[in-house]
Amino acid sequence: MPAPRHASTEQLQRAIPRKQPSGDAVNPLIGRIPVLDLSPIVDCGRRPVKAVAGETLQVSATVFREGHDAVGADVVLTDPSGRTGPFTPMRELAPGTDRWGAEVTPTCEGRWTYHVEAWSDPVATWRHQAGIKVPAGIDTELVLTEGAALHERAAEGVPKDEGREAVLAAVDALRDTRRAPAERLSAVLAAEVRDALDRHPLRELVTASKRLPLLVERERALYGSWYEMFPRSEGAHRDAGGRLVSGTFRTAADRLPAIAAMGFDVVYLPPIHPIGTTHRKGPNNTLEAGPDDPGVPWAIGSADGGHDAVHPDLGTIEDFDAFVARARDLRLEVALDFALQCSPDHPWVKRRPAWFHHRADGTIAYAENPPKKYQDIYPIAFDKDMRGIVRETVRVLRHWMAHGVRIFRVDNPHTKPVVFWQKVIANVNRTDPDVIFLAEAFTRPAMMRTLGAIGFQQSYTYFTWRNTKQELTEYLTELSTESAATMRPNLFVNTPDILHAYLQHGGRPAFEARAVLAATLSPTWGVYAGYELCENTPVREGSEEYLDSEKYQLRPRDWAAAEREGRSIAPLITSLNRLRRRNPALRRLRNLRFHHVDNDAVIAYSKRTGSNVVLVVVNLDPHHTQEATVSLNMPDLGLDWHETVPVRDELTGETYHWGRTNYVRLEPGVSPAHVLVVCRGSGGCPPDQHGAVLRPSPPIGGSPTS
Repeated sequence: MPAPRHASTEQLQRAIPRKQPSGDAVNPLIGRIPVLDLSPIVDCGRRPVKAVAGETLQVSATVFREGHDAVGADVVLTDPSGRTGPFTPMRELAPGTDRWGAEVTPTCEGRWTYHVEAWSDPVATWRHQAGIKVPAGIDTELVLTEGAALHERAAEGVPKDEGREAVLAAVDALRDTRRAPAERLSAVLAAEVRDALDRHPLRELVTASKRLPLLVERERALYGSWYEMFPRSEGAHRDAGGRLVSGTFRTAADRLPAIAAMGFDVVYLPPIHPIGTTHRKGPNNTLEAGPDDPGVPWAIGSADGGHDAVHPDLGTIEDFDAFVARARDLRLEVALDFALQCSPDHPWVKRRPAWFHHRADGTIAYAENPPKKYQDIYPIAFDKDMRGIVRETVRVLRHWMAHGVRIFRVDNPHTKPVVFWQKVIANVNRTDPDVIFLAEAFTRPAMMRTLGAIGFQQSYTYFTWRNTKQELTEYLTELSTESAATMRPNLFVNTPDILHAYLQHGGRPAFEARAVLAATLSPTWGVYAGYELCENTPVREGSEEYLDSEKYQLRPRDWAAAEREGRSIAPLITSLNRLRRRNPALRRLRNLRFHHVDNDAVIAYSKRTGSNVVLVVVNLDPHHTQEATVSLNMPDLGLDWHETVPVRDELTGETYHWGRTNYVRLEPGVSPAHVLVVCRGSGGCPPDQHGAVLRPSPPIGGSPTS
């Protein structure tokens, strides 16, 4: 346990608010040293700030006092066992603002707290006054005598092996009237004395803020690369009669080594449950399904079972267990879709009719999101039996947890009551804090943030629709600063529902640029299968739906042929995931900083963790070569303004020397981006360890022009 900061019992006061009469709106009594406006804070401190073990976050507060005496402040962490410390000294972030801050790093998972302790700093106050009075000959002997007594008292709180003798020697010098006043003062201002008292300051009138909750979760809650796949498409084939037969968990497992080889950490499966036949959708969302059409996986439930069953075409629960085990052997976690809705054939419809909305004619209302209609899905009416639905939801989740699933991607959580998810997630995480919930909520910011605040560890974002430099800069700044305490972003580049026009019209260079952006802007990113093949054909112009969408039909792909023919960007994705693992800076969110570029088609940003610094420059124009000057904020890189350092491009292996201003030329299809690691030390860059080198290759869906 670290030694407590120097303060007597009397000095360690706490400002306790007086009890106010019932209904009185008077604010609590302010502390002796005001400590105000703590940040980060969620819901006025009623809900925890989020972090993962080893993640650094900045705590700030407004600290001041009356008059001109100096103040100091510390951030104090308390770990899940109740152990307090260390005390992290804060500094004034900008002179004269009274805004203080410090970075802290929780070291293990669990429920922590943090608070700020502010205090009067008599030693700093004396130094300031003595530095004015002694040179001016004002009350010289009195000032030095008071300084000796003050430093003698301060020395009591300095351990013997951390500078106490140096402080006591300075006390003797202050009292030595044979020396000149300037010499006596200089002895107590010596670096070793100041360092000892900076480490163990004399703190008076100590005032503590309230303790704020800090939830520290496992790293996968913040960092990971996701790959979404439909098991039924992997291994799908035509039988002797020409009928397309579904793939299974066994055939899908054969795809796992390739997914792992690309460096992914999580393989995410859409619903694997039985699919209803009533109002089943056909290809491209048609209302008439043929006898061999498999239906939409999100239309859950049939005579074969509901949310706790597997589709018979995929195999058995034992086959699913084998799939999870194979993934685990490849260091992949399996994430399972949890869609709380039913087909008309779900067992709940008969057993729990009160759980559904009924229209005036007695029929059950199907789901709608105008202009979209989901005739094959019944939404659930949560207010009819909230307790029963919570109980059944937790049962289903724990069923899959027992089969090795520790990550759930929750479908459309914003269409269900927030309090429902609060109850469900709290119930699960109370006993299994490692279970992660990803909110697939493309909705208003207030709802997205609230879902994060009440328990969701991750969230989908608007990244897909942020494509210009201004849009990306503003949105990712928000996600990495004010939203970071509550909502961790998962930047999916595409989904079965979302094929953005940028990808439709930008071809292969657009796919490359968006992959670089997602993989380096956020510690968590994801792709939906087919992205590596640059699939970009919409069902019609102006739509974000895929033509022949895998949601409605089986879609086997010839992965080997795509690689042989150079149609796959899997080598780039592999390089991105490899460099994410090698560079700790890319595994963090709050360290994102943007840099000025004199061309709006080029964006530059950096991330720094300790000595690891990664600088990324991306051409946002998939059709034209762009040239620009990148002006770096050198302190953001941990460098002085005048420095020039070697940087290695992790995508090509080339080394450059960069300083404050740098010229770049980025050509779509050849060099869409620089991902640069700053090399430290006099030896320059270490031996080349870059991934697959980018090579020019035929564009898909459009030709870039110079």
